[in-house]
Amino acid sequence: MKKKRASQPAPRSNVAGKPIHNEILMAMTPREFNLVRPHLQFVDLEQHRVLHEPYRKLKFMYFPNRGLISLVVVLKNGKTVEAGIVGKEGASGTALAAGVRSSALREIVQISGEGFRIKSETFQKLASVIPNLRKTLNRYIVLLGMQVSQTAACNRLHEIEQRLARWLLMAEDSAATSMLGITHDFLATMLGTDRPSVTLAAGLLQKSGLIEYGRGSVKITNRPQLEAFACECYSVIRDYSREF
Repeated sequence: MKKKRASQPAPRSNVAGKPIHNEILMAMTPREFNLVRPHLQFVDLEQHRVLHEPYRKLKFMYFPNRGLISLVVVLKNGKTVEAGIVGKEGASGTALAAGVRSSALREIVQISGEGFRIKSETFQKLASVIPNLRKTLNRYIVLLGMQVSQTAACNRLHEIEQRLARWLLMAEDSAATSMLGITHDFLATMLGTDRPSVTLAAGLLQKSGLIEYGRGSVKITNRPQLEAFACECYSVIRDYSREF
């Protein structure tokens, strides 16, 4: 007797016909998706594009199809460090789901891609008739909070080589590609260190046959060994995410 294949979610698009791959939008019930669909605006997510500045009013909630959004802590002296990342599995601007209209984090596109956005005012008007989406977003907020906490511990307690390995693995998971368009300067900013430290760490990983890097790009070439090299934080975040 043949095993029954797991059913695949039906293809979805916005009203302009742009395909949807974001996992939160794909998981919506048909009724709620039909309510949200007319308000989903397709948007190109160019690298280094700032989607939100700290403590300002959130204008949109973003749902990436591909690419990577960094959630960044900005200090008064201008220094920054990445607190979390968002890819096709999630959304940015999620404070809106909890009725909060601003965020303390900068949201910036780390790896270029594309996706959809919905205006904050529109989301708030729809909130009462999309309870399942709000529930999904609230669960995602819990997951994101755990990622932020683990990343803070990682940045404080682990060596730069392990932190870089953890970040690359998380980025590949979220961006769904092993070729990551990222510069050493930007990586250093996100990891809260300097470029020479990132260059040395990347050189070590490349010498060990785990990655290849050039100008503006890093490619994971041996994922199992990179996972073994990374600190425990990657597996903690990955395993917790799978529970959702």
